[in-house]
Amino acid sequence: MDSVFHDLYEKYHHEIYQFIYYMTKNRESAEDLVQEVYIRVMKAYDRFEGKSSEKTWIYSIARNVTIDYFRKQKRWRDKIFSNFDWERQMIKDTQPIPEEVAIMNDDIYDIYQCLNRCTIDQRSVIILRYIQALSISETAEVLNWSESKVKTTQHRALKAIKKMMEDLSGKEDDPIEKTPLERKRN
Repeated sequence: MDSVFHDLYEKYHHEIYQFIYYMTKNRESAEDLVQEVYIRVMKAYDRFEGKSSEKTWIYSIARNVTIDYFRKQKRWRDKIFSNFDWERQMIKDTQPIPEEVAIMNDDIYDIYQCLNRCTIDQRSVIILRYIQALSISETAEVLNWSESKVKTTQHRALKAIKKMMEDLSGKEDDPIEKTPLERKRN
């Protein structure tokens, strides 16, 4: 099992980290979640039936771990927000976030902002297809969807991003940043 686990880790850890990082936009969270993915891989490997490739199986686990993370964050954030005195206390974070780093290239920055405004499903498909370079069938396996649902979601995501980009380029005085971006803190 150790050599199998080591092989899986060596093959996929960088891709899994990138996927989770693009979803969470937080380096520390991504590192923690990658560890959680491989803990689940170790626990579940003996039940892996080979109906899909190891790669799509691991991506599926990574997606589920990330969804669990978002659910926990939402519950935690709801508790904090309801008890936090926003009038008297301000949170300051001086570390640059990915959006601030990407501002060096306006087009990439704009696309990244638009991607953030997509639904989780749309963002997942775009990241898996265009950043992680998975095929439609691999993406369908990871998401446990039909290929047609992947194609439809991809089409809608690209259409939404295109529309947001057109709106952004037509309204230079009214940037897309109207929607405040949340900073994830551990």
